[in-house]
Amino acid sequence: MSSLGTYQGGLTAEQFLFSEIRIVSQMYLDGVSTEEIVQRAKEENLFQYPTEREIGRMARACCKRIEALNNPELVSALACAPVRVAKQINLYAIMRYNRIAWDFMVCVIGEKFLRQDMSFGRRDINLFFTELQAKNDAVAQWSDGTVNKIKSVLTKILVETEYLDTVRSAELNPVFLCEELEQGIRANHDFDALPAFYCFP
Repeated sequence: MSSLGTYQGGLTAEQFLFSEIRIVSQMYLDGVSTEEIVQRAKEENLFQYPTEREIGRMARACCKRIEALNNPELVSALACAPVRVAKQINLYAIMRYNRIAWDFMVCVIGEKFLRQDMSFGRRDINLFFTELQAKNDAVAQWSDGTVNKIKSVLTKILVETEYLDTVRSAELNPVFLCEELEQGIRANHDFDALPAFYCFP
């Protein structure tokens, strides 16, 4: 997996950003630098946001996710592949960029798939954060508001990528790992991530 370092609460603002990362990945493929991507996003209001500051932050987040993929083929698919495929790749990019997303998908979703336990509810995500706060001082200091927002974002990501039908669903769907992403995960030697995509090595 990517060198993720410390836990950070960036998901509170950054979220899934699917339409944004599609735009940025196309510019990235065209050889546009990060700084120019940020500048163009602001000048042309590419994301249709109300403030330049927010546009700049999200454009940088998209660039960091793309760089975290460490795979030109995945970046190309992120820009051009069908929506379902590209959304799955975006999830993997989020995982490689954000340690909380990685741990949640691998330790909660992947473990459930391995056990063929398709139940999912608020209890699962609450337990994940309780255990995380118990073992990590930085996360333990986060406000309830920050933790609750990240819980909400993680749940919405599961809906975006069809793991859940709605945010209130009590059962996980078995997802179908697209071939492009499976090849990319294996190329990055991220074998621990495969069960999170319902793929068992």
